[in-house]
This record gives sequence, C-alpha cells and structure tokens, in this order.
Amino acid sequence: MRVEELLQRVQYRRADSVADKQAIFRMRYQAYVREGYIEPNPTGLFTDPDDEAPNAWLIGVFIDGALASSIRLHIASRPEHFLPVAQGFPDIIGPRLAAGDLIVDASRQTNRLEFTRTYPFLTYITMRTVFIAEDYFKGDYVTAACRPEYQGAFRRLCGFVNWAPPRPYLPLTRLQALMGYDCKANWVATRERYPFVPSTPAFQRGLFSRSSNVAQDPYAELTAGHSARRLEPTQHSTTCAA
Repeated sequence: MRVEELLQRVQYRRADSVADKQAIFRMRYQAYVREGYIEPNPTGLFTDPDDEAPNAWLIGVFIDGALASSIRLHIASRPEHFLPVAQGFPDIIGPRLAAGDLIVDASRQTNRLEFTRTYPFLTYITMRTVFIAEDYFKGDYVTAACRPEYQGAFRRLCGFVNWAPPRPYLPLTRLQALMGYDCKANWVATRERYPFVPSTPAFQRGLFSRSSNVAQDPYAELTAGHSARRLEPTQHSTTCAA
C-alpha cells in the first residue's frame, strides 16, 4: 500500500480533550519504556509540563478511527517563546529566535507498535504534520532532538542536517543530537519528493488555528498573525490537497 492510499483512511486530530491527551500519553509511555527512553512509572503515562505550554500542539494520527501515532509541535519566533529544544541547546536555538526566525520544534513522535509493523512508512504519515505546520505558520526552520543512531534517518527523510552533537536531554535517559531543517531551502524538493505533503489552507486552519486573546496571550501572533509572515514566491503556486 502506498502512502497516498493510506491517507484516505487517516485522520489528523489536535488533542484538546483530556481523553485524547491521555490516550497519547499512554501510547507515548509504552513506546518510551520499550525503547529505554524513560524508567517505568506506576501511572502508565508519560507527560511533562511542556505538553501544556500555550504554544504546544499535540497531534494524534488515527487510522480507521484508531490512534496509530502522535507528535508534539511547539512553535516559537521570539526568545521569550518557550521551545523545548532551546532548553537542551540554548546556544544553538537562542540566536535564531533572537533573529526572529520561526521554528517548528518536533518532539515526542511515537507510534503504536502494531501499526508500525503493519505500516512501515507510518513515520512519513506522522511527519506530514510538521510540513503542514511549516506551511501554516510560515516556518523558517524545523528542529528535532533525536538519538544519535537516528540522525541518518532524519537526513534521508528530507534534508535535515546536524546542528549539534549529542548532549544530555532531560527527562530522557539517552543523549540527544540536534537536527535542523531549512524550510525555504528544502520547500520545493520536499514536496516534489513527497507529493502527499501539501495540504489546503482550510485543512491547516482546522489542525492549528486556535482562538486567542491577542492582548493577553504572548503567543497569539503565532496563529492570529501567521499570514503576515513573508512567503517565498515558489510557495504561492503549489496545488494543495487535504
């Protein structure tokens, strides 16, 4: 089965309800314990305060109505915006935020084991959310902290490059390397290589738009003002799909 065929059975859903979040935290816990990322705990859940940050989006990927995978995205464009990857790599991330770059930080990507076995390309389905966010927020860079042995996979996926060697990265028990992706440099090549990546503006809004009080919320401009960010000319002519 091709990715495009499976997408007909896939639903991307932002986890806003307690039930959806709990399902993601349970799946995340099982995956992280299995991989030795964290120590077992009696709750059977793995969550942290970063999940509740105002600029965090938890996305569940459902296949035929069943939760198959999830990913967490944080969006930041100023030094005062919270970004998980900035905690472990402040010397790398800080200057980019100070320069006004908009960063989409992807973390906590996890799959249910049975779905991974059935659909070996599930990672591509899940990572599509990163590129949907890139288009919606007009991102400059995507970042991801990953185990050293996964760096090659990020490079092959769509042009991630090494930004920093492995470092301690709490609360995970294993060292993490920092990978970076230049959105504008790779925009055309990624969408030519993966024709299932493009999405419609309506689909993007449905996944990422949230009502905010601009006067009180320091992150409100990420959604309320995202359209004001400059687009490269090539990004205006792409045919989008859901």
